[in-house]
Amino acid sequence: MSRPSTASVATLQPPAVPAWATPRGPVDDAAEVAFLAGAALASLDQLVRSAPAWAGGWRQRLALKSAASACRLAGRGEGEAALRDAWHLRKGNDDPGPGGSILAAFRQLAARPAAIDVDGLAWVVERLGLRWEDAFANIPKAFAKLTRTGPAAPFAAAAMMRHVLESAPMAELLAWWLGDVMVAAKLHWPRPVPLLMAQAFSPAFRAADGRGSRLKPGEENFERALCLALAQAAAESGRLAADMSRRAERLQSVAPKLRAKGAADAIARLLDDDAVPGTFSTKSLSRFAARRLFERLTAFEAVRELSGRPAFKLYGL
Repeated sequence: MSRPSTASVATLQPPAVPAWATPRGPVDDAAEVAFLAGAALASLDQLVRSAPAWAGGWRQRLALKSAASACRLAGRGEGEAALRDAWHLRKGNDDPGPGGSILAAFRQLAARPAAIDVDGLAWVVERLGLRWEDAFANIPKAFAKLTRTGPAAPFAAAAMMRHVLESAPMAELLAWWLGDVMVAAKLHWPRPVPLLMAQAFSPAFRAADGRGSRLKPGEENFERALCLALAQAAAESGRLAADMSRRAERLQSVAPKLRAKGAADAIARLLDDDAVPGTFSTKSLSRFAARRLFERLTAFEAVRELSGRPAFKLYGL
């Protein structure tokens, strides 16, 4: 029987965002918040450009976190576990439901190039549960202009988000989605990293009105808040990357012990996605063999069972 190749799962120690670049409380000075965001994004940029084998799984786990925050913004109750179930336990291409559709939008964000066209935008609008507005057709042009001649990444993202809400005040979900695409476009990343949506309810966006209200795109001080949120998001995503790097390294170390035909396919999927259902199968790996493989990987502490259930299990780094 063929053994999985270990070359495809090479790991590295991801660069960490320096502690001094992570905001530890309110920061009012505009130059300081811009500096913090720039320093944090510079560290994250090193990770993105290194393109580790587990980058797909890292992005998809961040997409799940963003989708849970998006559901909250949309007034829905699905958390990460429910969204993961809705997506990974559906049959084939069945409709994953409203929450799962929101997750689909952020999964696509994490896997697509950092560019926008009308057809792709219409697909995202539908997945986010929004109604198409004629003004949305102008978004790709505005996006392209900001990418070419606009300000630095955090401020271009804020401008893009403001443009969306000026076009359709009820489309805040789309504004947050496009914010991450703009950051990636300005930094010339091959794929966006889901960062901003997960920060929408963070203290960075807490308005100073004494009522605990949340700053929205276009409001006063939103740019400052966005810089702080990006710095925090970069630090959090860096910590997640370090954890996934360690887990991928463990997976790499046990790969030579796996004798199941098709194990390499399962390993590749584990590295490229947030979770893999226990029923995963390929032409060379049956569901029964996959179940035994995942059980063995769990015993080796190379993967985790993510659902906590005795059946309909999900596995991931």
